[in-house]
Amino acid sequence: MGRLIALLYGVVAYAIFFITFLYAIGFVGNLAVLKSIDSGTPGPVGTALLINALLLGLFAIQHSVMARVWFKERWTRVVPKPVERSTYVLLASLLLALLFWGWRPLPADVWSVQSPTGSLILWILFWAGWALVLLSTFVIDHFDLFGLRQVWLYFRGREYRDPEFKVTTLYRYVRHPLLLGFLIAFWSTPRMSVGHLEFAVVITLYVLLAIQFEERDLVASHGDAYARYRESVRMLIPLPRRRAKEAPAPADGGAAGATAESAEVSFESAAPPTAAPADAPDAPADAGDEPREGGYL
Repeated sequence: MGRLIALLYGVVAYAIFFITFLYAIGFVGNLAVLKSIDSGTPGPVGTALLINALLLGLFAIQHSVMARVWFKERWTRVVPKPVERSTYVLLASLLLALLFWGWRPLPADVWSVQSPTGSLILWILFWAGWALVLLSTFVIDHFDLFGLRQVWLYFRGREYRDPEFKVTTLYRYVRHPLLLGFLIAFWSTPRMSVGHLEFAVVITLYVLLAIQFEERDLVASHGDAYARYRESVRMLIPLPRRRAKEAPAPADGGAAGATAESAEVSFESAAPPTAAPADAPDAPADAGDEPREGGYL
């Protein structure tokens, strides 16, 4: 693939993603879009539940399968490696657009908050969730996450290298702040319809399942550094960090060793470990990038 074509392809894929992302905010929040999660004429409940579940499942399967290492190794025999990420982003965006188009409304209320204060709090949480999503992409590397960095480096004739493992800012408190932002946005609504509840429940179950596969890949990629990070920082809920307790001193007076089974909660624990290449001993401690999440689920 020509370098200019690859660059244009990546830019178009990113533009489609960005439009889809903005539409998703309106879709979930019932805000200023042609079709939202609760708009349209209701049909049979069973049919709507089934169609919505199939649309969500199709998106989830694409999002997870294409993110697996074994799939990418085979996929890049067909799709040039510089545009692999852009292709992933493009297909995910198109399937999300299909979900918006095919969604069947189920407008019956599960809850409806009448208090102006309660409603305001939920709207603040809704926007805070989306803000957390966007902020997390920039903490990771927004342009790498959505394929622009790859096609730009290819266009410039420069080699692309996978980001290194690093932990800073949001990732010191939860391992998946981007996904936490989505969950906050999906559940924070003054009016929860049956259709919205189905959307939120299915996405939540998908996230909890997909994280297991994602973290398995991260451990395989980053080894002990990510394994130790996973033991010290919570997955989604920003509770205090966990720290291994010191084991009792052995009878012979030797040094005590910490065990994984004796982990306890502590905010005073040291920052999560970083990993740097063996051939770069002088690299600063914060060199590299955030643990990858969300986009590769």
